[in-house]
Amino acid sequence: MTEASRTRWGGIVAERVRASGYFRVEQMEGVWWFVDPDGGLFLSKGIDAVNFDHDCIQNTDRFPYREVCQQKYGSREAWRAAAAERLRTWGFNSLGAWSDYKVASAGSAPLAVTGIVDIAASFCSQQQAAWPSGDAFHPDFEIFARKRASDICGPHRSDAGFIGWFTDNELRWAPDWRGRDEPLTVFLNEKVASPGRKAAINMLRNRYGNFREFKSIWQVAADSWRELAMMRVTKPPFIRQRLKGEDVEVDRLTTDARRARFFADCDAFAGALADRYFQVTVAAIKEADPNHLVLGCRFAYVPQQSVIKAAGRYLDVVSFNCYEYDATPSIKAYVRSGRPCLIGEFSFRGDDSGLPNTIGAGPRVASQAQRARSFDRYVSIGLKHPTLIGYHWFLHADQPTEGRFDGENSNYGVVTIDDVVYDELTRAMAGVNEQAEEVHRRGAKY
Repeated sequence: MTEASRTRWGGIVAERVRASGYFRVEQMEGVWWFVDPDGGLFLSKGIDAVNFDHDCIQNTDRFPYREVCQQKYGSREAWRAAAAERLRTWGFNSLGAWSDYKVASAGSAPLAVTGIVDIAASFCSQQQAAWPSGDAFHPDFEIFARKRASDICGPHRSDAGFIGWFTDNELRWAPDWRGRDEPLTVFLNEKVASPGRKAAINMLRNRYGNFREFKSIWQVAADSWRELAMMRVTKPPFIRQRLKGEDVEVDRLTTDARRARFFADCDAFAGALADRYFQVTVAAIKEADPNHLVLGCRFAYVPQQSVIKAAGRYLDVVSFNCYEYDATPSIKAYVRSGRPCLIGEFSFRGDDSGLPNTIGAGPRVASQAQRARSFDRYVSIGLKHPTLIGYHWFLHADQPTEGRFDGENSNYGVVTIDDVVYDELTRAMAGVNEQAEEVHRRGAKY
């Protein structure tokens, strides 16, 4: 494809595609695309956390990447310009989450921007709780969401360079590495007067009607819905395997009817929670910024089908993070949403980098050559699916050897902590990115 066939954003000029001045999504001949502000068919090819102030060493006030770049470039502004030009050279056209927005306009051609609002995460932090127990059913959640969206999204409502907003990152929808509780049992153990607890009990009443039938499944000490509403502790009758990877059917170990009924209740409530969450967050963002897309909450793993369906009812794009060698199972799972999807994080760590690689998600490979090959395969396979319209690599610079705030110490970068480019990896990225639109266009025949 020649340079003349692309818009200033990097989208492919196509007949019969109108320019609207902002990014949008369209399905054409069975294939989903972003459409850029100038009417180009666009795939969001991005890198996360493009920042001068990258990763403080854990338990210190030292930012080793910033120290190197201050000496190398002389100023933050000069670094921004250099970073923007390098991203374009490697074929990237977008800034992923947690990036410095000003990098987008620092180079010779603009980069598109994706922002993250962290609505639920910030609300829970204010409540000194972890999601989901911050209680999205409380009226205060809606008030908080509108205020946060107004503060973060509102100032950019007229900025053509913004693709849209991630609502949050990696919320918990089921048992995972953060805990064994189901959202339903979390809410049943909240304070008696909490809206979330009331929503949980009302859902169970609607599903059972007869308390005796409910008790036969849940084995609670209560003898009535009224008693259940006043109990402070409800112990789950079963504990399921964690939702893990792309294993959507997470409870295959038994055909026990009681166990299946219990998990059906849990999944139904997760769907109700997701419906409330997406309804509130999408409405808040659209009120503050009606011009840009809502890109979802960057699922950490494939959640229950009830959650995926709720996401599809409200979102413009469903985003998910996928640290596997092949994203195909995840992409296929999210097809059920009816929406296009974007991979918010993926990466491969090289054991020849000199970094420990002991803490952090994703595959470890032997060398930078294997990182390059893994990127090529992952993206090339993913783009053959008509619903995938973006992929964002995690992340721009390596993590400190000593570990960042949470201890992660891995070779995720396209540059080292000393701002040295991984040439083999970035050459592969440039080649894949250049051909991405053509690979995707053929995806309808895949």
